[in-house]
Amino acid sequence: MNFERFSDEELCEKAKEGDGKAENYLLNKYKNLVRGKAKTLYLLGGDREDLIQEGMIGLFMAVRDFDKTKNASFSTFANLVCERRMYNAIKAGQAGKNIPLNTYISLYAGQTDGENSDDIKLINNLRANSHLEPEGFVVDKENTVFLLEKLSEVLSKLEEEVLDLYLSGKDYKEIAEMLERSPKSIDNALGRIKTKFKTVIDSEK
Repeated sequence: MNFERFSDEELCEKAKEGDGKAENYLLNKYKNLVRGKAKTLYLLGGDREDLIQEGMIGLFMAVRDFDKTKNASFSTFANLVCERRMYNAIKAGQAGKNIPLNTYISLYAGQTDGENSDDIKLINNLRANSHLEPEGFVVDKENTVFLLEKLSEVLSKLEEEVLDLYLSGKDYKEIAEMLERSPKSIDNALGRIKTKFKTVIDSEK
């Protein structure tokens, strides 16, 4: 069956009716969303593989729980459920550790701002209060641009190139080949980026 002709909402209904192929199609369609969020949260200290697993569980839950009479779209609902599941995994993993939880940043490269439709490459969600649920995330372009500028001040040219490629979906091997560096040097660069990112966040509290 050609599932491309069905909307996500229709595929959800089919999945709930026991159509395993429809369910698998949806899970595969949205797995890159999960991987993208895992890469984002990895920069702030999460374990990438664990986050992908949690995100896929969240995606499965979204398919199971989506109600077209209550939710605007499956895409919006899936995004929210996956993000909540992954954020809770980060929070649980950091319990008892001396790691600040009152700032949550999501990095998305090449997002489009709904107001002017300009292609932007900046931090798109800023969560400044730990008591807020994901529904409380707000977009604050002034603060995100400022934070991105502060980050760029402390990144080396190599680190900026690595970050741009990493957020665009490239893996370690691809980045290493493109920049003619060893995978180990790319891994080290990402480690430095994580450290500098946290330092910038802490300095702006």
